[in-house]
Amino acid sequence: MAVSRRSLLQSAAAAATAGCLDADTMQQVHHHAAEVKQQSGAYQPACLTAHEFQTVQLLAALIIPPEGADPGGAGAGAPEYIDLLCSGSDRMARIWQGGLAWLDAASRRRVQKAFLDAAPADRTALLDQIAFRRNASPELNPGIDFFEWARRMVVDAWATSPTGFKALGFQGNTGMETFQVPTEALTYALKRSPFGA
Repeated sequence: MAVSRRSLLQSAAAAATAGCLDADTMQQVHHHAAEVKQQSGAYQPACLTAHEFQTVQLLAALIIPPEGADPGGAGAGAPEYIDLLCSGSDRMARIWQGGLAWLDAASRRRVQKAFLDAAPADRTALLDQIAFRRNASPELNPGIDFFEWARRMVVDAWATSPTGFKALGFQGNTGMETFQVPTEALTYALKRSPFGA
C-alpha cells in the first residue's frame, strides 16, 4: 500500500518533533523535495513564507557552510526538508515560524534590520549568543531553544541527503567484518571542535 505524501509528511513531522525521525523517512522527505523541484523547476515553499524560507536557507548555510565540493546545508536541501516537515505539522510550523520571528525581532532590536538583511558580522554575533545554553536568560531563551532545533534539523537534513552520504562516506547496507573510523574523519572533527589544535 502506497503512503501518500501528506501522510508521510505528517508522520515524519510528528517523529521529528518527538526527536525520533529515522533515516529512511528522512530520505523519503528529501525524495519528495526533489520531486517538487523537478515538477516546477524550482522549489516553492509549501508552508513557510518567501522571507521565512530565505532565512532558513541562510541559517542552513551558516550552520553547515559550503566547503570545497560540498554545498553545505542549504545546497544539500535542508531548507526544502524543513519546509516540507513544517507543511506536515502545525506544531513544527509554529516552532519554525515562531523561531524565525524571534530571530528577526532580536536582530531588529540590535541593528534595526531583519536577520536576513543584517550584516554578516551582526548575524554571527546574534547566533553566537544563542548557540550556547550558558548564555541562558529570559531574553535569549526562546532563541536558544529555536537555534537548537535549527542546528539539529539542518544537520539531520544534510547527513541524510545524497550530499551528506557522499561527504560522510556512507556505504549503505553492506556488511563489514570490522569498522575503523577513518583518520581523516577524526582529524576533520577535532579540527572543527573546541578541543582541536
